[in-house]
Amino acid sequence: MTKVFLLLGSNLGDRKTLLAQTIKLIEQRVAPVAAASALYETQAWGKTDEPDYINQVVMLYTNQEPELLLDALLNVELDMGRERRERWGARVIDIDILFYGDGVINTPKLQVPHKRLHERRFTLEPLTEIAPGLIHPVFKKNVLQLLNELHDNLIVKKL
Repeated sequence: MTKVFLLLGSNLGDRKTLLAQTIKLIEQRVAPVAAASALYETQAWGKTDEPDYINQVVMLYTNQEPELLLDALLNVELDMGRERRERWGARVIDIDILFYGDGVINTPKLQVPHKRLHERRFTLEPLTEIAPGLIHPVFKKNVLQLLNELHDNLIVKKL
């Protein structure tokens, strides 16, 4: 079994309910959630004129290969009503694979660890809550160190 960390986010509709429904679908289709951070309300990143997000990091263990896991998560997004219209645009749900074990994956379809996680407070705050000692396999630093070195000043508040 491989330990996987996912970032969930929503900035449209009933964000808390959408995250809870997404977790249920992930548990039905992929694996039970072994740990989950609190919910964090965060300013939009990238396209800053969008509504605020609610983000959460979850951890699970799976035997699914990385690209099959990605396919399953993309299907969860679709079933939750996700529409891909513009980069960093508003969305009912977004699921990112942050880490897949200690693997480094770089294919046209999937990059793991997530290529921008070390730049994003909205990712590192909830990740640090549940796995502060997790080592980034590229930077060779734990996520708490990455958070402490972060220059992102977006407002991220625990709900």
